[in-house]
Amino acid sequence: MSAHSATVAADAAASLILLREDVGSVAVLTLNRPQARNSLSEAMLEALGDALNAIAHEESVRAVVLAAKGPAFCAGHDLKELSAHRADENRGRGYFKHIMTTCSAMMQQIVTLPQPVIAAVQATATAAGCQLVASCDLAVAAGSAKFATPGVNIGLFCSTPMVALSRNISRKHAMEMLLTGEMISAEDALRIGLVNRVVAPGREREEALALAATITAKSALTVKIGKEAFYRQLEMPLAEAYRYTSEVMVENMLARDAKEGIDAFIDKRQPKWENR
Repeated sequence: MSAHSATVAADAAASLILLREDVGSVAVLTLNRPQARNSLSEAMLEALGDALNAIAHEESVRAVVLAAKGPAFCAGHDLKELSAHRADENRGRGYFKHIMTTCSAMMQQIVTLPQPVIAAVQATATAAGCQLVASCDLAVAAGSAKFATPGVNIGLFCSTPMVALSRNISRKHAMEMLLTGEMISAEDALRIGLVNRVVAPGREREEALALAATITAKSALTVKIGKEAFYRQLEMPLAEAYRYTSEVMVENMLARDAKEGIDAFIDKRQPKWENR
């Protein structure tokens, strides 16, 4: 590639609000609105939704890392964009509903995606940005990262971020974040279960990829079965959860990879996954 072509390619990448790079079997999605603190504009929500929809159908992708460029991981909703619609009919009610519905659908896409999603949090994640981290299956944070649901400070309670947050951490920890709006450190986020690992600043992407590599070494079918079952059983009463997961175990036992994995364990050898 010539120097001019490389410059054109770099300029084109810089203009994209969401970047994708495939590292082996891992798709790395990078929020690329640093000047707007990677806020979730309508265009960003659509870009994330489209990317996740595509990845869901790509068998070659075994895991996803969600990263960001700039001084913030994600500042939540684009408040300037939302406020610009107050002059709309019904004071913007229709647009506000559209954005909240679109955002909620995208967060659920992360949960229902067949592949595990790992957040690599390099900096501050607030409001819907904190929701984005909480929606991911796993999260690695730089030691300098901070987290908050500060909507209460501006008269806009973080009600939709609350859904993901309250499904990740205990009620009292969630309510403290929601009611005070105060920032918490990466170490506190680790302590209360919002993130899995805290690493030196600049190493979060590397650590997230290493975590993804550990997961992608497993049977893709088994990981898919397990992720779906995990989230479904969480919403069930205890007895129903056991009935459901017992059926999942039976079907999983009949899979080719389960037979191969058990045989390999008994034979003291490495399994050869067929993902079926």
